[in-house]
Amino acid sequence: MSVSMNMRQNSVSTPIRRTTNPFDSDSDSEVPSRPSRAQSAPTQHTNQSVQELEDYTLRKAEETSSKANDCVRAAEAIREDATQILLTLHRQGEQITHTHRVAADIEHDLTMSEKLLGSLGGLFSKTWRPKRNQHIKGPVSQNSSFKSTTNQMEQRQNLGIGSRPQQFPSSVHSAPATAMNKIKAEKARQDDAFADLSNMLENLKDMALDMGTEIDRQNKSLDTFSDDVDELNFRVKGANQRGRRLLGK
Repeated sequence: MSVSMNMRQNSVSTPIRRTTNPFDSDSDSEVPSRPSRAQSAPTQHTNQSVQELEDYTLRKAEETSSKANDCVRAAEAIREDATQILLTLHRQGEQITHTHRVAADIEHDLTMSEKLLGSLGGLFSKTWRPKRNQHIKGPVSQNSSFKSTTNQMEQRQNLGIGSRPQQFPSSVHSAPATAMNKIKAEKARQDDAFADLSNMLENLKDMALDMGTEIDRQNKSLDTFSDDVDELNFRVKGANQRGRRLLGK
């Protein structure tokens, strides 16, 4: 009787142990997952990020517009210098042509003097004929298109209507309401600046070609002028020798 009572007490007092599988998906002890940081970020943070991105894009667009305008002004300054060089080349070419034309006029007077020296002398003296190595070629004709271009440039410069650097406004008069409209306005301003820059670069290319053509023409003209001067010196020496012989008789 006492044994059975003890066994009943042990069976009642001994707790029942339950072993749970930690990998059991059906366990009721699962802890709910926390939401990610991105999901928990407030909406105002996202709006702030978009605003910062728009401000950054607008700032970069304004910087690009400023740099594009600087390029246009630099190209304009180069074009002004190139215009001065073209005008200087034009004046130099005119001086070469004028000097060469004077040399050709000297050749005409020298020919008359040689004929006169040849007719002088005694009755039985041998007829004197001047020696000539080559004919006087005279000045090389100028490039008509280059002359017309430089004349127009010079007239514009004298009238004070030469091209000047264009000034692009840093901001539009009626400021757009949104950042995207401001960015579009900056892009339009950049397109205008790049179009002007392209036109000026094309103009500089044509001016460089004109410079090269005129320099080549002047080099050939100087070579011809040098040959004519050498020929004139040779003939003048011959005429002087003839005159000294006549005076010595």
